[in-house]
Amino acid sequence: MTQDARTADIRPLMAGFPTGVAVITTLAPGGEPWGMTCTSLCSVALDPPTLLVCLRRGSPTLEAVQSSGSFSVNLLHSQARATAELFASGAKDRFEKVAWRTVGPVGGPHLFESAHTIADCSVDDVQAVGDHAVVMGLAVAVTQLQLQLPLLYGMRRYGSWTDAAEDSHLYYDFMS
Repeated sequence: MTQDARTADIRPLMAGFPTGVAVITTLAPGGEPWGMTCTSLCSVALDPPTLLVCLRRGSPTLEAVQSSGSFSVNLLHSQARATAELFASGAKDRFEKVAWRTVGPVGGPHLFESAHTIADCSVDDVQAVGDHAVVMGLAVAVTQLQLQLPLLYGMRRYGSWTDAAEDSHLYYDFMS
């Protein structure tokens, strides 16, 4: 027996697919910072360097990304769970509770204390898909901040890559 594709609940499937955690940030044309936690991130192409993020339709962050034409992908490190939860909460004062700065003409606020790597992107395309929008961004700059393991999310909880701790030299070798 199969369920209609419009009624199938894919949340249990995706909960069992651990992924890294990012905060997508941008500045609205008036300079107001916006951001939201995102686990829907994918590398699309190396040439040109293109990333894909999925943002909830109707969110102020998506609106600001579309208006400004740029955003940043802040990949959170394993000690940044509080930042992930803050930006998932919808709190209006989230940027008053984290350290951030803007860098360059393209992108959004850099969460420099919470991120291990940041990509600044210009919007290339936006496609509505159901209750989300798929945003394609051309990466114009990548900044590596801290050599820390990434924050992970799966099974509806945050975690870190503790199983690989003894192999962390592989991570650092890769990052060099």
